[in-house]
Amino acid sequence: MNGNFSVEGQTVVITGSSQGIGKVTAERFAEEGANVVVSSRSREKIDEVVAGIESSEAPGGAIAVECDVREREAVEALVDAAIEEFGSLDTMVNNAGASFMAPFDDISENGWKTIVDINLHGTYHCSQVAGSVMQDQEGGGQIVNLASVAGTRGSPYMSHYGASKAGVVNLTTTLANEYAEEGIRVNCIAPGLVATPGVASQMGITADEIDRSAVDRRMGLPEEISDTIQFLASDASSYLVGETIEVKGVPRIGESDAEV
Repeated sequence: MNGNFSVEGQTVVITGSSQGIGKVTAERFAEEGANVVVSSRSREKIDEVVAGIESSEAPGGAIAVECDVREREAVEALVDAAIEEFGSLDTMVNNAGASFMAPFDDISENGWKTIVDINLHGTYHCSQVAGSVMQDQEGGGQIVNLASVAGTRGSPYMSHYGASKAGVVNLTTTLANEYAEEGIRVNCIAPGLVATPGVASQMGITADEIDRSAVDRRMGLPEEISDTIQFLASDASSYLVGETIEVKGVPRIGESDAEV
C-alpha cells in the first residue's frame, strides 16, 4: 500500500467493534499491520472478533477489552489496556452507537437519554481520555468520530439519534480546533445507510444484496466506511482537520436524504 495510506505499526482503539462497521474496521487495520483493541459491551462477541483476527494470520496484534462508553472508569481502563499491551494510542475510533426508530412524541425520557448518553456522552469520554494520552506522547494522534447523515440533515422517527449525532459533528469541529496545536487531528464520518447486522434485522437488507461496483445506490457496505476510517487515520489525510465527510452514495438532486 502507498505509504501515506499506511496504518502499519499504529495502535488503534475501536469502540463498538463487535459487529458491523467496527468489526470490519478492526479486521482491516489488523490486516494492514496495526495493533487493534476490539471493544464493546459484549465480551463474547469481541473475543470472537479477536479470535478471527488471530486465526487469519494478520500481521497486526489484537486484544479484546469489554467497555461501556457511558462509564468513565471503563473508558479509562480501555485506554490503559491499549497502552499496557501495545505502548501507545495512535488512533481512537469512536464508533460505538445505538438507535431505535420512534415518533418524537413516543420517545420516553429514558429512551432519549440512553441514545444521547451512548452516542454523544460516550464520544466525549473516549475523546477526552484518548486526547489526554495523545497530548503526552510524541507524535500526537488521530480521533475519528462516527456520526450519521441523520446528524447532518435530520431523520424522521430518529430525532434522538439525529440530535446526538449532530452533537458529535459539532464536537468534532470544536475539538479539532482545540487539539490541533497538540498534534492531534480530529475528523468525523457521517455514513448514510450501511448494510450492517443492525440494518439487516430492522430492514431485512443484507450486504449480499449490494453490488459494491455500482455507483448509483442508496446503501453502502461496512468496508466502504472502513476505507474512509483508514484514510483519516493515515498520513494521507494530513491536511484534513475538523471535517465531517458524508459517505452516502450518489446525491439525489431535489430529493431528501433525511430518511437515513
